[in-house]
Amino acid sequence: MEEDRSKGKGGREQGMREKLQAARKAKGLTQQAVADALGITLRHYQKIEYAEIGGSFEIWDALEDLLLVHQRTLRELSNNRPDQEESR
Repeated sequence: MEEDRSKGKGGREQGMREKLQAARKAKGLTQQAVADALGITLRHYQKIEYAEIGGSFEIWDALEDLLLVHQRTLRELSNNRPDQEESR
């Protein structure tokens, strides 16, 4: 059973967590199925999805291939881009 771990995470980490979780669920995959596909433990994958750890480049490459979503999109944090007016 998957537990909601949004408590204690700031908006930035939560944005990444939500994107990764949404992409996984859109493919109909459980956390265990993703962990198995990546060759890592369930807990290791959960730490990545909950933004407790970053994960290696190899894992993010594999996630991109598995979920068919570019890793830049998956890893993008909330409020990571300045407003259009701020950058002018």
